[in-house]
Amino acid sequence: MVITHHGGQCFKVTFGDLTLVFDPIAKNSTLPPVRFGADIALVSRDHPDMNGVEEVTYGDKVPFVIAGPGEYERQGVVVQGFLSKSVYGLDKGQTEAVNTIYSVELEDMTLVHLGALADTELSKEARENIDDIDVLFVPIGGLSAQASDGVLSPADAHKLAVSLEPKIIVPMHWSLLAQTGGIGKSKALETYLKEAGNSSEKVEKLTLKKKDLIGHDGSILVLTP
Repeated sequence: MVITHHGGQCFKVTFGDLTLVFDPIAKNSTLPPVRFGADIALVSRDHPDMNGVEEVTYGDKVPFVIAGPGEYERQGVVVQGFLSKSVYGLDKGQTEAVNTIYSVELEDMTLVHLGALADTELSKEARENIDDIDVLFVPIGGLSAQASDGVLSPADAHKLAVSLEPKIIVPMHWSLLAQTGGIGKSKALETYLKEAGNSSEKVEKLTLKKKDLIGHDGSILVLTP
């Protein structure tokens, strides 16, 4: 399995001839859109920063789209989606939006992508069904209740990530802030790593097999877009 970061909350996961993408970036996003073919596309939040299904419909690949809670299976990949809340990128008059947390099982590993999560606790259903996480993608954009980007603050992100006991933690959403600007917001990654207090490693891509997870216990890996 090879995991690469394409900005914001977008991660491409390839294994064999199959490509899965979390939160592909659309053309009308403030972020650079993605452009590659995917077999499976998971959309956590209906927003241009995360719903670019057309951009991953490319060549001979037309993705099977998952855009909400439920149980799914496609080409040997098992996906569970759990309802949660986001306050990211709300339209005028909105107070909250639907966010979907995804648990994906493939190659004997479990990947969990929290999406644009604002809830500091997972639902009972998610807690009961998500277990033994190998790779956790956690949003770290909001800096505080007063200067929130609509997702978890670095402190809340760290607390939730630790409670889920993943083998590897991959922070996300920080590059979205760095690219779109905002006072202090581009420092979200620095703030998160300071909050976490343990060492981290920056990599351009994550090549992973089940055996590689031995010895990992909450290791933080920063995938650079």
